[in-house]
Amino acid sequence: MSNALDKKDLEVLEALKSNAKWTTQQISKKTLIPVTTVHNRIKKMEAMGIIKGYTAILDHKKLGKTVSAFILANIKAEHKAGERSSALLEDINKLKEVEEVFAVTGSTDMILKVGVEDTDKLNEFILNNLRNMEGISNTQTLVILSGKHTI
Repeated sequence: MSNALDKKDLEVLEALKSNAKWTTQQISKKTLIPVTTVHNRIKKMEAMGIIKGYTAILDHKKLGKTVSAFILANIKAEHKAGERSSALLEDINKLKEVEEVFAVTGSTDMILKVGVEDTDKLNEFILNNLRNMEGISNTQTLVILSGKHTI
């Protein structure tokens, strides 16, 4: 099985990115690729691990989380060693407010994306949860005013 993707594979991926609920027939109609070919290519890309799964994109505002923010956080020097740093990221990822967490390069060690009901809850999360975690040295919060989910 070749690891190279061709133009048709990329067209199928683009269609799936725009709507993962589309049937192979709908993808076929959009891409002008035969249904059987679409099906086989999707199965091939799943087997290759290119398509790892399918997910729902939630409307957090309709779920009561009207405030989203990116939080830049730094890890204390003594916690930056491999296992301690990984454990800290795992602990942060378990917090219900955290939607995503990334270890990054540069002047910031990690970026969190959080969703909460309001700014009071955001403040409470930062002061009572995040900054009280052993290993966090400082944070900077960027409230999201607008944007588009791109994944």
